Amino acid sequence: MIHLVKLAVGIEDVGHLRRIQSQRLKDHGMVFHRTRMIPRRAEELCAGGSIYWVVKGSIVARQKVLAVHEDKEDDGRPFCLLELDAELVETMPQPKRPFQGWRYLKPEDAPADMAGGDIAEMPPEMLRELKELGLL
Repeated sequence: MIHLVKLAVGIEDVGHLRRIQSQRLKDHGMVFHRTRMIPRRAEELCAGGSIYWVVKGSIVARQKVLAVHEDKEDDGRPFCLLELDAELVETMPQPKRPFQGWRYLKPEDAPADMAGGDIAEMPPEMLRELKELGLL
């Protein structure tokens, strides 16, 4: 199994990402991310892997990748749709520098899912600071 990490360009926070994807589900009947590059490790990705979303410099959420659908543009250029689970799971914030496209992420390098309770109620900035201090 392998994961992907992707910048959520133009997204303000997890709530914004949730709203965008909810609209996509309503409009298209599925949640997906469209990309020009087709993952070579698609089989591993679909075997329980997730896409981890980077918002404002930190990985903050993930979604399971259900399928990789390959297709071609009218001009013959390939692209794919990563079909995603509609459930968006918040993670412990993990700093991530900017990069282009997406990157593979080893399971051992992925941030933990955010537990419920007091931690889930903390502002994202506070969570990020506590993580940077090594307290979470």
